[in-house]
Amino acid sequence: MAKLNIVKVGDEILRKKSRPVTEITPRILQLLDDMKDTLHSANGCGLAAVQVGVLRRIVLVETEPGELFEMINPEIISVEGEQEDLEGCLSVPGKYGITKRPMTVTVRAMDRNGKTFEVTGSELMARAFCHELDHLDGVLYIDHAKMLTQDELDELYEEE
Repeated sequence: MAKLNIVKVGDEILRKKSRPVTEITPRILQLLDDMKDTLHSANGCGLAAVQVGVLRRIVLVETEPGELFEMINPEIISVEGEQEDLEGCLSVPGKYGITKRPMTVTVRAMDRNGKTFEVTGSELMARAFCHELDHLDGVLYIDHAKMLTQDELDELYEEE
């Protein structure tokens, strides 16, 4: 297992559309394992393959410790409600913004064994699903966020 380098904003690969996975090979399985190590090392709650320089439709989401979703060729199949909250990204370090996302999201994907599954998440998990799937189409949260200044962030955290 290896920790991979996370691509940062400004690298043109983050703006490219990722290609579907047509076959789950040992290389894809190794990528999933390496992405998991990278996600945990970075203390993130989600990671898309493009963020480690691989243009494949693969994402990991783990909003609760030990509840990791590996998703190959994921697609959002339903959304409900709306939420507005703080969002950041491992590829945009040190920056945060307020984004609108659905409150509940259902995703259909394949697991590492090629089995199709569906998972529904609300609040942070719904936000993470949308954020990571956006990466697969070259979209970053900063494209539709109200970016916050450091003073606004300090004030927000003082209120908690």
